[in-house]
Amino acid sequence: MRKFLLALAILSAPLSTQAFAQQQQRSGTPEEQKACSRDVQKHCRSVIDQGDFTILACLQQNRKNISQACDQVLKNHGQ
Repeated sequence: MRKFLLALAILSAPLSTQAFAQQQQRSGTPEEQKACSRDVQKHCRSVIDQGDFTILACLQQNRKNISQACDQVLKNHGQ
């Protein structure tokens, strides 16, 4: 779950170094976490320990199968 929270933090960060450093201290909102937690557990459980970008890639690869709420979280963060 901790890796998932870090993945949500990365989703919301622009790629600039300063913004990235600031964003690592934050996580997604509780609503965003709730929206994607089941999808991460269902579709990406096998890669949870492989890093945040891997979880994000997994969610993107399973986009057709993830919930509408999680899909919207990804869209809201430009993914």
